[in-house]
Amino acid sequence: MNGNNRSRRRRRLWGRLAVPALIVAGLTVPPVGAQTPRGETVAGGLEHPWALAFLPEGRFLVTERPGRMRIVNAQGRLSPPLGGVPQVVARSQGGLLDVVLDSGFASNRTLYFCFSEPGPGGANSTAMARARLAADDSRLEDVRVIFSARPKVASNMHFGCRIVEARDGTLFLTLGERFSRKEDAQTLDNHHGKVVRVNKDGSVPPDNPFVGRAGALPEIWSYGHRNSQGATLGPDGRVWQHEHGPQGGDEINVPQAGRNHGWPVITYGENYGGGPIGEGITQKAGMEQPLHYWVPSIAPSGMVFLSSDRYGPAWRGNLFVGSLKFGYLDRIELADGKVVREQKLLQGVGRVRDVRQGPDGLLYLVTDESDGKLVRVLP
Repeated sequence: MNGNNRSRRRRRLWGRLAVPALIVAGLTVPPVGAQTPRGETVAGGLEHPWALAFLPEGRFLVTERPGRMRIVNAQGRLSPPLGGVPQVVARSQGGLLDVVLDSGFASNRTLYFCFSEPGPGGANSTAMARARLAADDSRLEDVRVIFSARPKVASNMHFGCRIVEARDGTLFLTLGERFSRKEDAQTLDNHHGKVVRVNKDGSVPPDNPFVGRAGALPEIWSYGHRNSQGATLGPDGRVWQHEHGPQGGDEINVPQAGRNHGWPVITYGENYGGGPIGEGITQKAGMEQPLHYWVPSIAPSGMVFLSSDRYGPAWRGNLFVGSLKFGYLDRIELADGKVVREQKLLQGVGRVRDVRQGPDGLLYLVTDESDGKLVRVLP
């Protein structure tokens, strides 16, 4: 047998192996599903991009935190800022934040976005608006705020602000507890530290868990959250979200109707600089445990389940979360509703603020930096 035939036979043998980290003739065969994707920059020059959505013809709709919304064409060219975007509080963590297209966008050109809405005396809160993208793609039309969190407070922190359209057409919106008002997350007379659920016109679905309960705001779906900057619809049709812990204790949750997720009574984090928060406990009756938590914090942002086979069948159904703190994309394998493995991808790509799956089945992300980028994740 000559050398070429031996080489071909060896390659055929390796291709049939399905065991992790097998050593053959001194070479390491990677585990099934293991791969090292690479990032391809689609566009640069974005100022602190926060979210992206996918328009027809390979184009992207991107928000910039200072208050601009732009279209990126398939060649990576940025449009001028769209007209019609309302005034935002563009300070610290505030600004123009999430954007999603309506499930019927192809026919109605409707989209939803959330932002830090100014109020009297320097106060502000998270708000969600609906609008229609003009036929010439130059501006937003018929802009209307359909939800505004209350009360407004003077804070530039913890706006939350991720939107998910559920299968029944209702909208879920994540809301931070505004940092200085963390105790509000445990009471139902305000929107701080909550996940809320509304109809597309801003009205309250009659089956929300606190409808008709005295002293409770009817938009509330779940409570006891800290600052959720990632949310997505799971393969099971439920909304999944993650939230920032204080110093450690970032969490993944599946918020259920009427449930209390514990912040700030229970947490796996601690005060900045050290020391317990409150009683320093991690469990309490009547409060939900996270599906997963990180210690130390990775500062998660953006969240999506992969439904395509573009990266091989082993990655289908995996959850992907961006890390702001460490600048990577986290691939999360789940089994029986539990995290069984994580893999750090694209380390050094930058502060990953959002990650979405495109119509082509590939993952895309944006990096929250002064010269932010829109990046395509190639297998």
